[in-house]
Amino acid sequence: MMQRKAYTQKCHSQTSVENCIHTFAGIQLRAECNRQMNQLRAKYGPDYEQPTAVPMLTDGYNLPAKKVIHIVGPIVEGRLTKDLEQDLAACYKNTLDMCLENGLHSVAFCCISTGVFHFPNKRAAEIAVQAVTEWLFEHPNAMERVIFNVFKDEDKTYYETELQ
Repeated sequence: MMQRKAYTQKCHSQTSVENCIHTFAGIQLRAECNRQMNQLRAKYGPDYEQPTAVPMLTDGYNLPAKKVIHIVGPIVEGRLTKDLEQDLAACYKNTLDMCLENGLHSVAFCCISTGVFHFPNKRAAEIAVQAVTEWLFEHPNAMERVIFNVFKDEDKTYYETELQ
C-alpha cells in the first residue's frame, strides 16, 4: 500500500528538517514563505502566525520536488493530550487534502512535531501512519506514493513497525 523510498543529502545533525529543506531549496523558498506570510498578515493583522495543522504551499525551487507543503505541528508542553494527538493527525490529513486539491500525487512527510516541538516519536509515528492510512482509504487512487522520511534511526524503527 505505501512504498518506502529515501532521498538523502547531508545536513548538520543539530539542525531541524525544516532548516535543511530551506537550505537546500535556496533563498527563493524563504522569500516565497516571507511573501505569503506578509500577505496573510496584511489580511489578518501584523501578529498573525500560521495556525497548527493549516498547510501552506510553495514551489520546491532547488529541491528534487515541485512543491513544498509547510505545516505547523502541535507543540507538546508538558503531557501529551488527545487534542494534541488530533492536531497531529490533522497535519497529515490536511497536507494530503492540499495535495489532492493541487494535483500532487506523491508526498514525503518528515516526522512532524517530534523535534523541538517535543511530540513523543513513537506515538507520532503511530498517529502519522494511522492518519495517512485512513486518508488513503477514504481517497483511493488519489496518491501514487507517500513517503515517511525520517531523520533518526529510532524513527525508522517506529515507522517500519507501524507499516508492517
